[in-house]
Amino acid sequence: MPRLALSEDFFTDLISLQRPVQKEVRDAVQHFRSLDVHTLHSSKGLHLEKLEQARDSRVRTIRITQGVRGVLLAPDDGSDLYTLLRVASHDAAINWACKRVFSANNATGGLEVRNIEVLEQMETYLASEAQKTARESVTGAPEPERLFVAHSNTVLRDLGIDEQVLGLARLCVDIDNLRLMKPPILPADQYEVLEYLAEGFRPQEVWEQLIAPRGQTVRSADERETVTLAEAVRNTPHRLVEVSGPQELERILTEDLVRWRVFLHPTQRRHALHAGFNGPAQVTGGPGTGKTVVALHRVRHLLHQGGPDDRVLLTTFTRAMAASLRDSLALLIGDADAHLLDRVDVTTVDSLASRIVRDSRGSVPKVLTTGSEKAAWERALRGEAGGWTPQFLMQEYRNVVLAQGIRTKEAYLTCRRPGRGIQLGHVQRAQLWEVMDRFAKDVLARDQATYTMICDRAAGLLVLSGPRYRHVVVDEAQDLHPAQWRVLRAVVASQADDLFLVGDPHQRIYDTKVSLRSLGIHITGRSARLRVNYRSTEEILRWSTSLLDGQSVVRLGEDGHDDASADTLRGYRSELHGRMPDAVGHATQQQELTALTQQVRAWIDGGVKPSEIAVCARFNTLADTVISRLRREGVPVVAVKDDPGPEAEGVRVATMYAMKGLEFRCVAVVGLTSSVLPYAQQVTPASVDPVQHRQDLLAEHCLLFVACTRARDALVVSWNGERSPLLDPVAG
Repeated sequence: MPRLALSEDFFTDLISLQRPVQKEVRDAVQHFRSLDVHTLHSSKGLHLEKLEQARDSRVRTIRITQGVRGVLLAPDDGSDLYTLLRVASHDAAINWACKRVFSANNATGGLEVRNIEVLEQMETYLASEAQKTARESVTGAPEPERLFVAHSNTVLRDLGIDEQVLGLARLCVDIDNLRLMKPPILPADQYEVLEYLAEGFRPQEVWEQLIAPRGQTVRSADERETVTLAEAVRNTPHRLVEVSGPQELERILTEDLVRWRVFLHPTQRRHALHAGFNGPAQVTGGPGTGKTVVALHRVRHLLHQGGPDDRVLLTTFTRAMAASLRDSLALLIGDADAHLLDRVDVTTVDSLASRIVRDSRGSVPKVLTTGSEKAAWERALRGEAGGWTPQFLMQEYRNVVLAQGIRTKEAYLTCRRPGRGIQLGHVQRAQLWEVMDRFAKDVLARDQATYTMICDRAAGLLVLSGPRYRHVVVDEAQDLHPAQWRVLRAVVASQADDLFLVGDPHQRIYDTKVSLRSLGIHITGRSARLRVNYRSTEEILRWSTSLLDGQSVVRLGEDGHDDASADTLRGYRSELHGRMPDAVGHATQQQELTALTQQVRAWIDGGVKPSEIAVCARFNTLADTVISRLRREGVPVVAVKDDPGPEAEGVRVATMYAMKGLEFRCVAVVGLTSSVLPYAQQVTPASVDPVQHRQDLLAEHCLLFVACTRARDALVVSWNGERSPLLDPVAG
């Protein structure tokens, strides 16, 4: 029987079809695989045929129903591997198939598709523009420099650029010319290479980011062997999956794209499946670049490579995110290897620290609320004449004493205080230590502690008891406090593949900058960045990124003491496109809620499942109001804080903090007024500490950025009354 591979576009098409047609597709695919290779063309049911008008002679179509066709790519090397590319209405399928040409990229080895008709039109257009420019230069106007003039034909060919695309690249004057040919017009791999070069990346960097992760080791195009289409299909696992048998096919076709949620793309594969890092490794990237997917695959890889006694810790920032990781890991591992999950603990760092403390003393101190912690600081400050505020003391204790694990007055008097904007003399430090010491003894006597204090205690206990895991994989690393990092450093021995970290400093919503080097976590030479967003449209991505314009973001693992520690989103992009986000103001909250209800109904009426829609607000008060209003209007709704399972029906409603790590097709961010963003109680006054003031404001910017980048297809932000000044870059 013929072998069959299914493309990512096929799955996207399948979901858009009505259920009866989806069943017809499944039946047709099963029938295709049941036939002998020699009887494919004679099957009256499938009606496999070659298209006379197709620009690629290897294109075939099959009949699904009277009005629906599937588009296949036949093998060119005598093999029996066919690729099902698309499924659509008869005319749409034929039109798509006739205009496409397929090839193998000789650098990446992957399958490529291009819209040959549009490329030919672009070649005519760009050549005409070049002739026009040449004529103008004769009259005295300077001829503009070509976009890729700095790179020779040899360099471009070595990076996988073929002759047709090379000719087009040479006609480009600027990056706007290049963007006219975005995929699916140009082959995606070649476009990505050209875009990297156009944005200033060196050929060596492009090779390391895009070519080497695909397994290519031969640098010269002249020395590479020719890749067949069948080989290219097998080399493109991020967009194509070969079906191994009928049970595998049925599983894929009935999982509603769930398996693609944890599917690796090439630039992710290099890091997730690395044979072995000689110490801690780090992967960073903007929202939607697949950092969590990389972390999950790294865990599976370590489980398969490790021994039966090698335990793995997968940790993240919140319990909700830990639950999501647990579900995704189980999906990725699969039923056949479910026993491997017995060797994995998926939890938050705070929960891990609490368990370590409980194992040692039999119980865990009661965790202080924000209000009770402030009250404890007020008690500790009684009688002090220094004019210190509870807020300043709270931050000094958390960001200096607990951050560095300081145990004595002498250590505090001589320590560095990175990130603190108020200079303290010897006498002042001595005074502050007495206050902080009273605070610590007071809460200890009441058997109370903050989570950070529990982590500090757990780190000390681990130093005595020793490591508990062979590997630790950390998701959302940007929000961890130094005390939490000390727990993670101590819970695993320093050796190869000990720590694997993923995070995004642009999503840092807490003041948790840290020098990993000072904690014994050395990632030099083992750090990489993901730049392709696979979640959101380019329009949502650019709109959301502009919210951070002018903000200086410190790299993950740096304490921000020099210019070299600044992070950037340069090269961050998406290949998906859609409509621009909407930013809408209203006179009253009632009007805003009415508009929200109408928008949610419009999304649902447009075919979006309620569970694929999210509404978020800064605080639970407004979130609860949204829930009440939507329910009153008959819209199914569930609160994210109630931890609804993936099968729960209803629009998700959450605070902006709770949206972290989640994603939805459509997102509405409501209540973005000047009184809640930035929220005064979350921002240290500049008079108290100017450095902390700037850091707190940056966290507010990042919180909004996180909320907006949860959207895949549609984003609406709204406010009533005076809008948040943080929206000025996009709503001015």
